[in-house]
Amino acid sequence: MIISLDKLNLKQSGIVKNISCNKTITRRLNDLGLLIGTTITPIFSSPFGDPTAFEFRGNIIAIRQDDSSKILVDTNI
Repeated sequence: MIISLDKLNLKQSGIVKNISCNKTITRRLNDLGLLIGTTITPIFSSPFGDPTAFEFRGNIIAIRQDDSSKILVDTNI
């Protein structure tokens, strides 16, 4: 099932299918290794729910909900 990254439950993994953030954010995420086909897992949510920490390729980064809602993932791994 294809959903946006911000809808993944904690510890639920997904495979990135599309990144529709603005050009600057997309480039930064690509530089950090977040590419189409990458497995990503939300591991921690801040007390107010934004941002959320995600783990992929041995990295942990925080992504704001505004940006994570523009990243589509496939939950059928």
